[in-house]
Amino acid sequence: MPKIMGNSLAEHRERTRSALFGALAELMNQRSFDKITLSDVAAHAGVGRTAVYNHFADKEDLLLAFMEDEASRYAAELTRALEGTEDPVDRLRVYVRQQALIKRQFHFPTTGPLSSSVSRGTAGRLRAHGGLMAQMLAQVLSEAMEAGEIPQQDLRQVIPLVHACVMGGRPTPTDPVAREDYLTALDLFVLRAVGAAMPDHPVPAVPQPSATESTQA
Repeated sequence: MPKIMGNSLAEHRERTRSALFGALAELMNQRSFDKITLSDVAAHAGVGRTAVYNHFADKEDLLLAFMEDEASRYAAELTRALEGTEDPVDRLRVYVRQQALIKRQFHFPTTGPLSSSVSRGTAGRLRAHGGLMAQMLAQVLSEAMEAGEIPQQDLRQVIPLVHACVMGGRPTPTDPVAREDYLTALDLFVLRAVGAAMPDHPVPAVPQPSATESTQA
């Protein structure tokens, strides 16, 4: 079995964690989390099963670390995408589209397949990571209100409603034509919901975050 090496113990540890995260992501794309074992992850990552326990107490501990890493990376990528979009309404449209395209295996419990695959305690900790997305949406909506692009509204009520609309309904279609129709309808629906005028141009193209699916899938 190949060994993951590095120039230092810290680098070796980081490479091992990255390999385990990558292996878990690939396996979760193939089957549900409850059907995956630590042995599966170790074999897929090319490390010994006992080595996994040097980093994580159990499978859910690995999942929590992976999701935290993925959420932070996705948030950073989405932040860069939003920074490259100046119009407040377009920033909201970019946010909504990217959230709609998050891969299903990365959805937090109550909005995806993980809800029935982890313990209640783990589900609660995973949901807490979703607070980062709520903060980002709050900033986007606040900027739109300050610019007069949408009316003043209670963000404590609006943010959960927008997220429920974007991630709490049916999965985004995989067929390219059906997917684009769905994303267009979602764009229009959310803008109407917050009181924004529909722009006469498409949603701005932004670099695709690693946790999202391509619109050309």
